[in-house]
Amino acid sequence: MKRIFLLFALTGCMSQPDYRAETSPPETVASVDLSQYAGLWYEIARYPNGFQQDCEGVTAEYVQRADGKITVINTCRSGDERTAKGVARVVEGSGNSKLKVQFAPEWVPFASGDYWILHLEPDYSAALVGAPSGKYLWILAREKQISEALMSKIKARAEALGYETAPLKLTAQP
Repeated sequence: MKRIFLLFALTGCMSQPDYRAETSPPETVASVDLSQYAGLWYEIARYPNGFQQDCEGVTAEYVQRADGKITVINTCRSGDERTAKGVARVVEGSGNSKLKVQFAPEWVPFASGDYWILHLEPDYSAALVGAPSGKYLWILAREKQISEALMSKIKARAEALGYETAPLKLTAQP
């Protein structure tokens, strides 16, 4: 039964709309210091998606592991707190800016998703991350809110990479 539910859930994720018309892969940041990137991030905005429906107060925490992988803990704090725990691995040769993240059990080989770091403030205070397909996009920050100037800067970067910004939904952070 669990396998059937997981297959149904994964099929639902695959039907996510595309918000990027470009077919060539977007440019990621040149390199990421994973020790600086690790820690708690607040979700500022995201593309609508089924697995975060009705989620507010969203955070993502990244913890480096001894095996080189990264533990990912995503939390939604609307009503009942919901947590999804996954594992990310760095794509070789990407300067740590491209990750494959998997929330499904490891026995599901096709269940990892692209997590590309498309923009990163020099002080690691804010980031734009998403999938090259245009199905997923998030704006993350170390604080619960960012300035309008920084939001405009990050949206401009997203648009320069071919992502639509109109579908971005602002995340309430209590």
